Amino acid sequence: MNNNILKAHIALLGANLIYGVNYIIAKGIMPQKIGPSAFVFIRLICATSLFWILKSVAFKEKIAKKDRPRLMLCGLLGAAANQLLFFHGINLTSPVDASIIMTTTPVIVLVFSFFLLKEKITPTKLLGISIGSIGAIVLIVYGNNSGGTSSFLGNLFVILNATCYGLYLVIVKPLMKKYNAITVISWVFLFGFIFMLPFGINDFLNTNFSAFDLNTYLVIGFVVLFTTFFAYLFNIYALNYVSPSVNSSYIYLQPAISFIMVSIYANFLMQDQYKNDINLIKVVCCLLVVIGVYLLSKQPKKLA
Repeated sequence: MNNNILKAHIALLGANLIYGVNYIIAKGIMPQKIGPSAFVFIRLICATSLFWILKSVAFKEKIAKKDRPRLMLCGLLGAAANQLLFFHGINLTSPVDASIIMTTTPVIVLVFSFFLLKEKITPTKLLGISIGSIGAIVLIVYGNNSGGTSSFLGNLFVILNATCYGLYLVIVKPLMKKYNAITVISWVFLFGFIFMLPFGINDFLNTNFSAFDLNTYLVIGFVVLFTTFFAYLFNIYALNYVSPSVNSSYIYLQPAISFIMVSIYANFLMQDQYKNDINLIKVVCCLLVVIGVYLLSKQPKKLA
């Protein structure tokens, strides 16, 4: 493994550690302090500003006109729809459910890669798609009956979010080969903010900022700086050196982190609403998805 590929794997590890923690941290202030759409508005306007400041200082690369439609689509899928669906989903459902459902992203990536990048689907990968999909579907349907903070609608939003993000990973890959990563992500977030603006501006203007306390600002700061700015940088850097399928395969770390965080909140921080968020059915669903992802990432044996 060369140095650049090793750095890419380290970046993916860091990004998914951040994402795993983010499920419960972001949920903690919604909707009591801020609504999901207003949260996304703040997240995108702050992150877009940070990316464009970085781009203006270090990268003055121009985008060809023919690539702008693809960038607009990436902005719609990878920033606007992705984040709106995620925040509305996590607002309604359990961090555990959301983290498990998000691990279906490699399955979605592979399906889109088959149609758009002509990536071959072997019998082993087809089995992985089937097993992982069963785990996700059972969990989504189980949402309203599982107790805790789970819900069917929240789970549905999260799977739609995973679909948007999986398609984004595939569509953005050709741009990663042509332009600098910072150039791409700056335009992706700018277009994403434009698409999100009609959905978030009213909620943002109606937010009661006087009710914010130190914890609220710290959570928003974490989501903007780490979950958005650094995690997106890590992911987009990694896409320069690894395939979309490898990128998305790291997502199976997130349920483990989410399980740990929910256990800490429920048992040590006395957050009673999370005590029923982990049960046998969810563990089985998680194992099914992880097994599916493992089969997707398994390399076929080469004949001697």
